Amino acid sequence: MKKFMLFSLALVAVMLLAAPVLAQVSINGAGATFPQPAYGKWAYKYNQETGVKINYQGIGSGGGIAQVKAKTVDFGATDAPLKPDQIKEMGIYQFPTLMGGVVPAIHLSEVKGTLILDGPTLAKIYLGDITKWNDPAIKKLNPKANLPAKDITTVHRSDGSGTNFIFTSYLSDVSPEFKSKVGSGTSVNWPGKNSVGGKGNPGVAAQVQNVDGSIGYVEYAYAVQNKIPTADMINKAGKVMKPSLQSFANAAANADWTKAPLGYGLMIVNEPGDNSWPIVGATYIMIYKDYPDAAKGKAVLDFFSWSFKNGGGIAKELDYVSLPESVVKMVEADWAKEITSGGKPIKK
Repeated sequence: MKKFMLFSLALVAVMLLAAPVLAQVSINGAGATFPQPAYGKWAYKYNQETGVKINYQGIGSGGGIAQVKAKTVDFGATDAPLKPDQIKEMGIYQFPTLMGGVVPAIHLSEVKGTLILDGPTLAKIYLGDITKWNDPAIKKLNPKANLPAKDITTVHRSDGSGTNFIFTSYLSDVSPEFKSKVGSGTSVNWPGKNSVGGKGNPGVAAQVQNVDGSIGYVEYAYAVQNKIPTADMINKAGKVMKPSLQSFANAAANADWTKAPLGYGLMIVNEPGDNSWPIVGATYIMIYKDYPDAAKGKAVLDFFSWSFKNGGGIAKELDYVSLPESVVKMVEADWAKEITSGGKPIKK
């Protein structure tokens, strides 16, 4: 009996010592600011339920890619999907997590209502061809607005940015001139003279708030959270569309993920449909195909598995569009086959 009691006490002691260790498991990620509000809230809820800490730094897609290449994080995030050859070269697996809308954010004190823009006009503003708010092209779209003869300050991303990639992909799609002079990419050379940069979606939002007469582009959640007015857009069908979760979902519904290349890299800009928002993109996670630390790899997969299952409500609250269940099933099936540690599957 005494031996049994001693064994039981020893077992309890081991369990008590092990419990804090489990609670202190943490994984580190970095990259895109586009999904940062959702990842931050997912991480908070997940930590409450499991004790596992998710440290996510929104440093921009370019920074996330760089840290994955350097293997200084457990996962990276990008809004500009890597191409199949990059994915193979880096030895990673890339999958989407969320979709959302990019919106023109405007600070123009003289105008109290909502302005309307179309793609070609927005492209000319960022090319520096339209420099005043009372330009005839803007007045034509907003005949009732009291537009001032104020200089337009364009705000752009100063860091390597997936939001930049989505926005410039849209402008390149609607404007041959923008495509030839600027093109699309995570970083581009902006030709406008009256232009300022901001780091991350928060940096662009802050610049727009601070500069009267400015226009920038941010993920919708940042405009909502910071109470920055946004422009309505004329979409591919010629309809005036307000940014909303539903208009983002309408555009996303046209995406055919079964035809996506390796890494699920699909563009969702300028999609057809009367009720589609024209500037929508997915955001992606980059994980290693072979994790040196199996426990870390499993912790990463467990977190995103939980997020797919439990994070939809949070995503909706923050104006993101969740992935279709069919895509989630494809991704999780891939994990079982593709993600290993020492050549052995991490998650069955």
